[in-house]
Amino acid sequence: MPLLQRASQAIKAEPTELAPAMAAFVLLLCLFGGYFMLRPVRESMGIAGGVENLQWLFSATFITMLLAVPAYGWLNARVPRKQFLDWVYLFFALNLLGFAWLLWKNPEPLWAARAFYVWLSVYNLFVVSLAWSLLADVFDRRQAKRLFPFIAAGASLGGLLGPLLGGWLVGHLGAAGLLVLAALLLLPTLPVRRYLMGWRTHGGAGRPGASGDDESPERPVPGNLFAGITLVLGSPYLLGICAFVLLLTCTSTFLYFEQARLVAALFPEGRQQIRIFSLIDFSVQALSLLCQLFIAGRVAQRFGVAALLGVVPLLVALGFLLLALVPQSTLFVGVMVLRRVGEYAFIRPGREMLFVPLGAQLKYRAKNFIDTVVYRGGDAVSAWLNALLTAIGLGAAQVALVGAGVALAWGLLGWRLGWRHERSAANPSHEVEP
Repeated sequence: MPLLQRASQAIKAEPTELAPAMAAFVLLLCLFGGYFMLRPVRESMGIAGGVENLQWLFSATFITMLLAVPAYGWLNARVPRKQFLDWVYLFFALNLLGFAWLLWKNPEPLWAARAFYVWLSVYNLFVVSLAWSLLADVFDRRQAKRLFPFIAAGASLGGLLGPLLGGWLVGHLGAAGLLVLAALLLLPTLPVRRYLMGWRTHGGAGRPGASGDDESPERPVPGNLFAGITLVLGSPYLLGICAFVLLLTCTSTFLYFEQARLVAALFPEGRQQIRIFSLIDFSVQALSLLCQLFIAGRVAQRFGVAALLGVVPLLVALGFLLLALVPQSTLFVGVMVLRRVGEYAFIRPGREMLFVPLGAQLKYRAKNFIDTVVYRGGDAVSAWLNALLTAIGLGAAQVALVGAGVALAWGLLGWRLGWRHERSAANPSHEVEP
């Protein structure tokens, strides 16, 4: 059997879909490789300002996101959507180079560490959200269900290589050098984007008879600066996705704060922290990659999107209940890894499938609002909730019980959204009718 045919069968791609699936894989590989190279730097800088102050950084990130989204909407209404990704990624590459210069000139100031923490949190959501908007635009519903779990493995491989490179190179290049390298990794995504949008018209969602929208990618996405929020508020389906994201961020934030406390207590030196965070990210991404290559696609094909969105939150709820009974650090690490691996391998591709049948406005505007403002808003609210629970004297066991309730609601809503997606009509706007 020819090698290409075997590769197509392995990832459940038709012969004409192998090249675009690999291109999408490379797109996420570059993005996540650069981001996860910098993520340990961000975590170390967050700790530098004190773990007890992290909720302020989460709030600052949310406010920055509120300011950035209208600018995104303004540009989206003026640049053809087939070129929009290029503009945004070149802008962020220049931002990375600017921060590299700043950290090279002033490597220690606390204000620079806090600014970088906030900026990278904004950067991550924008570049990742836009990449998935592009993929939801390029592939139709049938293709996405088969290919998205494999494509998401590109993100995990990038998340695997990024911490390795970061942990190895930080001693030679410093944080500033890692930022330059991350900026360079954005550049290969530009020709990949061009190829994918070209393939869309004859093999993807834009081909005759496909289930994608028929809006021309040669034109900008219509709408005003705040179209994303008005589209979300007018759709019960999108509001359900918002609630799902808020519950996701709540469980994530509870675990994130405890992780930061443990690392700060055990590893006080900055470069040690970068290496430890790199090791954690490497382990999570290695497990995620294995799940994406060998499990997630089979789950999606056999049990549908509902299983991708619902199973992991229910397992996390069980993990929180165990933590309430046995609040030990080793069990905490297990729950944290389960949550992160589950999100990357199952929940993220499942959540992106929810947007595939929708129109361009919903993919590029409503989705971006959910992925940025709603996501970081959930982070900020959850951070202050965590601070409140700690301030009123709740111990780790009681906080874990709260986390279990949130994760249970998260799982039930995931099942509901996946069930609705599986049973929706092929009409791209069917899911969002009031």
